[in-house]
Amino acid sequence: MDQLTYGVLFKQIHDELEKCLNNALRPRDLTLAQVGMLMELRYASEKQMSLKELERRFHVAQSTAAGIVSRLEQKGFVESFGSADDRRIKMVRITSAGEQCCQFADQYLNQTEVTLLSGLTETEQSILLALLQKICSSLK
Repeated sequence: MDQLTYGVLFKQIHDELEKCLNNALRPRDLTLAQVGMLMELRYASEKQMSLKELERRFHVAQSTAAGIVSRLEQKGFVESFGSADDRRIKMVRITSAGEQCCQFADQYLNQTEVTLLSGLTETEQSILLALLQKICSSLK
């Protein structure tokens, strides 16, 4: 199997996962990108980080990150404010409603993973996880 085939398979798996999760989140007027940002904030120090850090972590342009934050803010899932150290730095913090949204999203993420891995034995799942972690490490 050549490298192109690996990439194509990764892309197909990613696309299918994204489609399933976006379909599950649509009734709540959410996207996977929005939930991803909420999850990142949920586990951040003080449940907040700068907009610039969110851009870096999601590998998106400032305008894309700002758009996601704006939509989340309209829904009451995050709040933004100027940094106490430097008012020019925009900070984003998850709200309690955003935390509740993460709990809901966790259920769908877990269900999707169960479906994704249903054709593998526990041993195969462990091997797959180890290999994927190794691939991720080599990309950094």
